[in-house]
Amino acid sequence: MSSAEEVRMGDACSADEDLLAMIIEYLSFAGYDSVVTTFNEERKCKAVIKQEKPLHGVMTSLIDCFDNGDQDAFFKVWTEHIPVGIVERDVNALSLEFYLHIHFTIVPLRWKAVKKNDADFSERISSLKKYFKTRGAALSQTAEFLPYYALPYVSDPTVHPLFKALFEESWLAQLKEKLERFLTLVIKPNTPRLLTLYQKDGGRSTRENIQKLQLKLHEAEKRTNYYADKFKNLQTEHCKLIMITAELVKSLEATVAGKMVSPDYLQSLYDELRNSQQKHSVTSTGIQMSIKPHLSMEVPMLPSLNYGKLKADIVGSDERRACLLLQALCWRLTHSLPGDQRESVLQAYIRNDLLEGFSDKSKTVVGLLDSSDEMVLEYMVRLINAFASFAAGRGYLAQIPSLLKLLMDILKKEKNSSIREKTLMAIQKLSLRRSQQTPMIEDDLISWLVNELQDSDCLSDNTLEYSTALLLNLSLRTKGRRKCAEDAKHVLKVLIDLLGHENHQIRSFVNGTLYSIFCVPSVREEAKEMSFEAILQCYTKEGNPNFSRQIGFIIKLLNSDKEEDPESDDEEGDDNNEDLLEMEHSEDEILQPQSGELTGETLLTTDYLGIMTNVAQIKINTPILEPFQRPVTPKTAARSDISLLGSPPGTSDSFHQSPDSACGQITQESGLCTPYEDLLMKTGAKEMSTGQVMSPESVFAFMSRPKLPRTPQDHLYSSSAGPSPTLQSAPAADAPKK
Repeated sequence: MSSAEEVRMGDACSADEDLLAMIIEYLSFAGYDSVVTTFNEERKCKAVIKQEKPLHGVMTSLIDCFDNGDQDAFFKVWTEHIPVGIVERDVNALSLEFYLHIHFTIVPLRWKAVKKNDADFSERISSLKKYFKTRGAALSQTAEFLPYYALPYVSDPTVHPLFKALFEESWLAQLKEKLERFLTLVIKPNTPRLLTLYQKDGGRSTRENIQKLQLKLHEAEKRTNYYADKFKNLQTEHCKLIMITAELVKSLEATVAGKMVSPDYLQSLYDELRNSQQKHSVTSTGIQMSIKPHLSMEVPMLPSLNYGKLKADIVGSDERRACLLLQALCWRLTHSLPGDQRESVLQAYIRNDLLEGFSDKSKTVVGLLDSSDEMVLEYMVRLINAFASFAAGRGYLAQIPSLLKLLMDILKKEKNSSIREKTLMAIQKLSLRRSQQTPMIEDDLISWLVNELQDSDCLSDNTLEYSTALLLNLSLRTKGRRKCAEDAKHVLKVLIDLLGHENHQIRSFVNGTLYSIFCVPSVREEAKEMSFEAILQCYTKEGNPNFSRQIGFIIKLLNSDKEEDPESDDEEGDDNNEDLLEMEHSEDEILQPQSGELTGETLLTTDYLGIMTNVAQIKINTPILEPFQRPVTPKTAARSDISLLGSPPGTSDSFHQSPDSACGQITQESGLCTPYEDLLMKTGAKEMSTGQVMSPESVFAFMSRPKLPRTPQDHLYSSSAGPSPTLQSAPAADAPKK
């Protein structure tokens, strides 16, 4: 029972008790003592027995029709007694009505062993189609209900993996229970006049309603005052912006006329603009970068560290000290200035083998991944995820033999959601290196991912993005596709559910996975048995034309007779230098400094300063930012319906999207090429088994939007101050860039 239902029932019981007390009070006052005695005895008996009220006549009629499968009679009573407004406004009522239509449609199949009536079933299927086109159309874009729109096109739903659960007794019992609860709330008997007067004049419910309305009025007044003040501030800021704009126009006119505009004057305009904006405003930052002169800035190298002492203290100190050091090392990498400064930090970590991946000592830094302390494990995984955000870091991690196995064990066994999510992010980035994909596939990571994704409602969008991107990367390999084919029904069922997710990036990764595994003939055959085409057709009706074209191209692949290509032995050459560093949030830090405790760069330079301290400076041509700060919000401007694209099915082992690239360049040994050129080069004039040459229009369906990245990217921030690169289309998914 929902909390709303419990509140209603509680209010009803409270009203009953209040009325009974008033009746007893009056009877005692009037001298009806024997009546009061009898009345109290009956009240006690009723409280002990707790007999349920018999169902109202309408309720009885509806329940009988439900049990007997009498569809026409049921919906006649339903239409007469259930207010249309309730069903149209209440999502739960609309959902109940939807499943009731499903129930009455499959009744003949449920009773097939007793009596067979194919004509009755055909008539009910026609009625269901009519419902789908009218009242049921409102649910056609919801992932929960979308698979049922394929029901009229399935020859035998009793054995179909999507619908066989409908014929279990547990499903029928749950639906009947929902129906009874709904009817109990909606259909009420005639209210006695005494109760009506009580509620109208002096009832507690009325008083409570008045109090609630007064509270709402107070809150509304507060919101009104807040927005009035905000509007007034916006008007003031608007006037200031107009004045600054006028001054900038005058400056531009002076420049055109050949007059010199003083940098101090521009600086004063910028200061005025900055003061008029909210603190950390993205607009202010952008304008600052555009109007300030691009001058050379001296960027100092960070001081050298004594890595030998650092590694010894991480392994040999207590857990808190180890966590503080791991946190500081992670911050040094992620908080450094993008470019040469950050590169020098990363190279220093690698040269000094910070994780001790190549050490023969019994206790090493990387060995802390086996730690039983959750905080130590958390900051170890954070540091590894930071390493994995860079191509050089991934190369370093890939050479540590035990690392990937340790990470996969943490992913599968760890209960802490934060640790699991950071581990997933690191593994997904490592999956951009094909040498790491093979052990992932052999360790049955694909099956684990599919099992996790089947309960997607319990996962965050961040976890879903990285999980689906990882699944896509692994399915691009021939071994990965064959692993998916071993349990094709389960994989396809999970992908169907995710295909309707509201997050467009997740849907793009799912599209890419479908496109990849459909090059396996056995997977295509399984999909056809599941009426997969009918389900995909439902998505072609969406408002996004590019997404519809992608689905159309997947359907063409589903209906093709293409044979699976042989496995490729090319294992390297698919990683590049794109950064995948996520935006950090201060509230994510679980380790907070205690009084007098050193943290971050202060801790490193106080206790672990190296003998050789870097004093050299790097001269870079960049806008002067005073002081330096990261973008306030993650880069989301490039977020869009990232399209799936096409290398021909089966070529993805030898043809991969460049794994880390947010802009999605395609790399091969021969160099870079556009998706369309490469597609034509791969296919040539070779015809598909259907007898049709892949047309430029089909290719365009996967080129008209940015390329599908293999890493979630909507939470990434760029490593430079320049604009984000132009996106292109391709058939793979970059590591989830956050």
